[in-house]
Amino acid sequence: MRRPIVLFVCVHNAGRSQMAAGLLRATAGDAVDVRSAGSTPADEVNPAVLEAMAEVGVDLSQAVPTLLETEMVQDADVVVTMGCGDACPVFPGKRYVDWELPDPAGLPLEAVRPIRDEIDRRVRALAAELLG
Repeated sequence: MRRPIVLFVCVHNAGRSQMAAGLLRATAGDAVDVRSAGSTPADEVNPAVLEAMAEVGVDLSQAVPTLLETEMVQDADVVVTMGCGDACPVFPGKRYVDWELPDPAGLPLEAVRPIRDEIDRRVRALAAELLG
């Protein structure tokens, strides 16, 4: 049985999508193939995001923002968008989920924590759905 592929997409791939990918990897382990990308990737992951994730035991220090490519969307079973707008290609028969979440860019750690916690809640629900 093939592992489901989940692609998390946001604009800069420096905050929300990186947190979601890290949290799903931590939750599902090798049972899910996890990917993330951005329509306009930043140079680095947001430092407040790195710190917020380290607080919950998820190390994103090696994460690198990646440009969203059409093939990534084609390969994914589930595409979770978080504010990428019209930059996300849409393919018939593909499952898309849009998570409206604040962008942590420029926010202090105290403001990033609730975003992280909401992403964690949604990631756990998605993992439970995918893995049964």
